[in-house]
Amino acid sequence: MRILFADSIHPVLHERLLAAGFECDLFWDKRVDALIALLPEYDGLVIRSRFKLTKDIIDSCHNLKCVARVGAGMENIDVAYAELKNISCLCVPEGNRDAVGEHALGMLLMLLNHLKKADTEVRQGIWLRAENRGYELNGKTVGFIGYGNMGSSFAKKLSGFDCTLLAYDKYKSGYGTELVKEVGMAELLEKSDVISLHVPLTAETNYLMDASFFNQCKKHVYIINTARGKCLNTSDLVEALQSGQVAGACLDVLEYESVSFESMAVTELPEPMQYLITRENVVLSPHIAGWTHESNYKMSRIIADKIIGCLKPKN
Repeated sequence: MRILFADSIHPVLHERLLAAGFECDLFWDKRVDALIALLPEYDGLVIRSRFKLTKDIIDSCHNLKCVARVGAGMENIDVAYAELKNISCLCVPEGNRDAVGEHALGMLLMLLNHLKKADTEVRQGIWLRAENRGYELNGKTVGFIGYGNMGSSFAKKLSGFDCTLLAYDKYKSGYGTELVKEVGMAELLEKSDVISLHVPLTAETNYLMDASFFNQCKKHVYIINTARGKCLNTSDLVEALQSGQVAGACLDVLEYESVSFESMAVTELPEPMQYLITRENVVLSPHIAGWTHESNYKMSRIIADKIIGCLKPKN
């Protein structure tokens, strides 16, 4: 079994596959067109987000049996078509869920307590106390849209803050516990002080958070997006921030990212982004919520075991 590595990963993945008897080619230094030309020779592909695995590419790969994405989202892989061709598609949301939950919590605390503004001011010799008075999470209602690995991890991190936790998941039921109440979307939008998005990017979730969404929120809500940038309409968010409907936002992902998530995909910042970077009630980070040192190792270790289970001959 031959496996092509199209992206850089933690060495533990390569080491575990070699130990299991696989032949591995570390080709993340090659250009995308060269990788695609080589792919038909391989039984397995390890990828992050470097290129999209389309129907045309899949059709050219008659030996391909397994595609393993070292991450949670699968939007750069035509999963339905791959599975139709008997190609197993693997991912590892359990590998970075703790990282995402901690990052979302950190961004929220930073926003509520004005830590970005206060830190900048103190470094400049400005000492303002009343002006930087923050808000407590205690007593707030936090709503989760999507309650899989990421949403449930964030909820667990919030369990000590005495919040009311609500969750809506269109494709799950029966997940309510003493910690989190399972609700419909309307109730979540009515009662939440904070709404955190934890859904994959699909045709259904593209621009899920738009003007209509924000207008249905009954409170001046705080928005967190650690999912995918295009799940949120940035222009509509700016209007909601300007009107006060949205009190603040924590964005680890942006709709202006490149396909690989490694950079902004624009040469000049769009007008909505120019607005966001000037706002003290907006916290931004470069798609790193799930990208800690620990999650980098865990994702590679877990996906290695999944690949071995998929490709290793059964005795």
